[in-house]
Amino acid sequence: MVATSASPLLQAAAGGGALLFRQLFDAPSGTFTYLLADVPSGEGVLIDPVFEQHERDLSLIRELGIHLVACLDTHAHADHVTGSWLMQQATGSAIALAAAARAENVTQPLQHGDLLRFGGRHLEVRSTPGHTDGCVSFVLDDQSVAFTGDALLVRGCGRCDFQQGNAHTLWRSITEQIFSLPEACLLYPGHDYTGRSVTSVAEEKAFNARLGGSATERDFVGHMENMKLPHPGRIAEALPGNMRSGKPRHAETASAWAPVVRSYAGLPELPPSWVAEHLGELTILDVRSLEEVNGPDGRIDGSLPIPLPELEARRQEIASDRPLVVVCHSGSRSALATQQLLKAGLRQVANLRGGLSRWGDEGYPLERVTAS
Repeated sequence: MVATSASPLLQAAAGGGALLFRQLFDAPSGTFTYLLADVPSGEGVLIDPVFEQHERDLSLIRELGIHLVACLDTHAHADHVTGSWLMQQATGSAIALAAAARAENVTQPLQHGDLLRFGGRHLEVRSTPGHTDGCVSFVLDDQSVAFTGDALLVRGCGRCDFQQGNAHTLWRSITEQIFSLPEACLLYPGHDYTGRSVTSVAEEKAFNARLGGSATERDFVGHMENMKLPHPGRIAEALPGNMRSGKPRHAETASAWAPVVRSYAGLPELPPSWVAEHLGELTILDVRSLEEVNGPDGRIDGSLPIPLPELEARRQEIASDRPLVVVCHSGSRSALATQQLLKAGLRQVANLRGGLSRWGDEGYPLERVTAS
């Protein structure tokens, strides 16, 4: 459902401002993913999602209550597979990529000058080929921020030796479409491998070793044509995957035992509603103290009480032939217990989202011990 008014949580997450911005990172590929949301409407976009980080990104979007309208890819990547198709399946978001990339499953083919709207904000599409034919950069409506993909990196730029790369074209793209932005415009790259997360037009004009300072197009082309870089290690997997917009070649088998959702912290969780419907098929592990289990807060009927400090020593008491849901009062101690059990090799284990507090608030029964 599309949000119609500002969520207090989203507004707070945005620091009280009207625009939420998050920079996320995939360490194996050195890829940055960016989430932007218009706070008043709750609508957002995700730039350059990574396939393996889908659960992380989806959890953040859901936790903040963002209605994702589109996943945007700056180009068809050669070093990782996009998460756009997965996100479309989960949220119904559009898949946006340059029409020049000619990829399958794209629902919003992009052209230079297009405006990508989310709520009251928009990103302007600027064609910035040279690394690939289909490279685009996204410029925020007030030109305070731009997302340059692999066209311009921090003190560097994308390579030009494969995927229709052309150093002359990239020079023109950067100087005409990116360096023409206000000098105070912050530039967020598609990658970095040394911990640099943001730069500015002024900095790159002055200090970019390939095309800053007094460098000419001849200097730039001479630099780029003599770099002799190895091909990206995942190119054979990434390019075909991105030409399908990240749709897997073969459908993966979903987890059969439960509709587990990972939180932004990476914790597998289940809602009280599903747990209540499947109590007879589960082991409910209560990791509160015995005083709490037998206290006024109550417990889920039939649950197995093992206090958290005793869990490692008593793990053999947990049945191995049934899925396990871990509970405590709020979901905090049970989260730690869930992590410990996962590290111990258990596969079918999840935390009860919100703990027994949420379980009771949603009207599910709690057994209370009465004094004899």
